[in-house]
Amino acid sequence: MKTLLVFFVWCALFVLSWPVALLALVLAPLIWLITLPLRLIGIVFEGVFALLRAIVLLPARLLGHRP
Repeated sequence: MKTLLVFFVWCALFVLSWPVALLALVLAPLIWLITLPLRLIGIVFEGVFALLRAIVLLPARLLGHRP
């Protein structure tokens, strides 16, 4: 559904201003490539925080605490 909405918005932009629509079509993959390392950093931080949480809660789990 999101893809269909993006397509219709792009079509409306193409009708109103075709140079801006074509520029958006060309720049979208470049913006995705620029933000890819930031997404990977976010995944790494999420994993590190999950590991720290597991380490902190390990004594409680060993003693039999159930959430």
